[in-house]
Amino acid sequence: MQRPARALCAAHKRTWEAEPMSLVPLLRDLAGDPRVVDDLVEAARSVSAEVARLPAEENRRHIALLLTAGLAAFERLTDPSAHDFTEATRLGADRAAQGVPLSALLSAVQAGRTRAFEIAVGRGRAAGIRDEVLLSAALEFDRYAGALERHVIAGYRTAELELARGGRDERTALLRSLLRGDPTGDLGRFRLHPGGRYHCLVADVSDPAHARALEQHWSARGGLFGTVDGRLAGLTSRPPAPASPSGTGAAAGVGSVDPEVLVVVSPAVPLAEAGAAHGLCVAALGAARRFGRRGVHTVAGLAGETALTLQPGLAAVLSGTLLAALRPADEFHRELACTALAYLDHGQRLDRTASALHVHPNTVRYRLRRLQEITGLPPSPGDAEQHLTVLETLRYWWALRTWLDTHSPATHPPVA
Repeated sequence: MQRPARALCAAHKRTWEAEPMSLVPLLRDLAGDPRVVDDLVEAARSVSAEVARLPAEENRRHIALLLTAGLAAFERLTDPSAHDFTEATRLGADRAAQGVPLSALLSAVQAGRTRAFEIAVGRGRAAGIRDEVLLSAALEFDRYAGALERHVIAGYRTAELELARGGRDERTALLRSLLRGDPTGDLGRFRLHPGGRYHCLVADVSDPAHARALEQHWSARGGLFGTVDGRLAGLTSRPPAPASPSGTGAAAGVGSVDPEVLVVVSPAVPLAEAGAAHGLCVAALGAARRFGRRGVHTVAGLAGETALTLQPGLAAVLSGTLLAALRPADEFHRELACTALAYLDHGQRLDRTASALHVHPNTVRYRLRRLQEITGLPPSPGDAEQHLTVLETLRYWWALRTWLDTHSPATHPPVA
């Protein structure tokens, strides 16, 4: 005869409380360790191609929330049915909206579950916690994880039914097919013309609720929108206007765009080329995010950033070769690199650079000369300002940007 769930929980709790080395602090460390979150994300993405196509930040967000909820469950040690599984239900609903098959979702959840157990046992033993205590925790973990998976499935099934209402799932299925290179389907039903040309649009929005709101807003002006590989995407003949030189987007085309939302738009292409356009938009979106862009941008406008972002190995070689003499922990060296990057960003103009940095032009001149003395790196304007060629500018700008991104102050604190 099985013991009631409450009796099992009480027995586990007595076992844990009797242990000199408490298990709860260990679990708190696991839940708060970003390396553990990254490890679980990698485990989930490694077993499911559909989950791996989602933005890594989306996976990381949910896993961090589930870890926190799991810790709360262990601290209370009550019947699993009494726990709050809101995040698990939302995870299932979100993945349904993002088009991840349920089998792929469960494979990812189970891979993360297995990896979390391996990490917890390994750290528990290293901390000197006895095996019987770890076994007691493992039994409780298994009961909790089983309940969590049931709520993931319930959330997924409920969302599936909601998506089927009004044909939204059919619209999204057609969009995904088009953006993955298959220009077939009932185009006329969704007001797409086989011979038409459409702009592909990808927004840096992965939260399904936010994506749904934008999708409804933009669809009212025409076009086909939905979630593709975890991000809001679409095809439209009336795209939003690109960002102005000041970095703000104009309210036009498919409707107003929150200036904080990053959107990338391709040129108008035939439907047969929509898949290729989508790939370019996704690559450009990643580059734009890395460079801190916001608002609406075109693929052409982000061509330079995209090309550089796709060559991280070459960037590391360039930075390591040209700036090897700079010390990452030296605050003055960081100041020199920042000044040189600003100088290149402002057309190699001392006056514009000084204004942007709120310093005197002579200060800019001094810093550039010091950088040249340390690294041999131009630019170093003399009495008559010298200007670099396009390729020289590219090399030096890319090296400086890579060095500053790689050696952030958080990673390399200033020297005393």
